[in-house]
Amino acid sequence: MAKLSTAELIDAFKELTLLELSDFVKEFEDTFDVTAAAPAAVVAAAPGAAAPAAAEEQDEFDVVLEGAGDKKIQVIKVVREVVSGLGLKEAKELVEAAPKALLEKVDKEAAEAAKEKLEAAGAKISIK
Repeated sequence: MAKLSTAELIDAFKELTLLELSDFVKEFEDTFDVTAAAPAAVVAAAPGAAAPAAAEEQDEFDVVLEGAGDKKIQVIKVVREVVSGLGLKEAKELVEAAPKALLEKVDKEAAEAAKEKLEAAGAKISIK
C-alpha cells in the first residue's frame, strides 16, 4: 500500500461521515491498543484555548475524597458532619468508595472549610 501524506489523510477523513469517522477511531484504538482521549485533552489545553478559561475565576468547587487514610472511623464521622443527611451506613459507603466527590458546586469558603475538617481527621482531599 502506498504511504499517504498527512494532507492526504486529512482529505480522506473530510469525506467520511461522523459515524464512519467514529467507527474508524474505535477500530484504530482496538488495533493499536491506544485511546484517542489523551490527544483531545492536549488540544483543550492549547495556549489559545486556555487564555479565556484563565480569565474567568472559578466560583464553584467540588470536594473530592481521595482516601480515608489510617483514621477511617474519624473520617466517616467528619463526612457525616460535612455532607448533610447522611446516616452512618451511607457515610461509610461513601468513604469506602474513594475517590468520590463529597460536595459538588460549593463556594470556595465551604470547600476550604470541608477540606480542613476532613484533612484534620486524616483524609486525603482534593478540590477541583
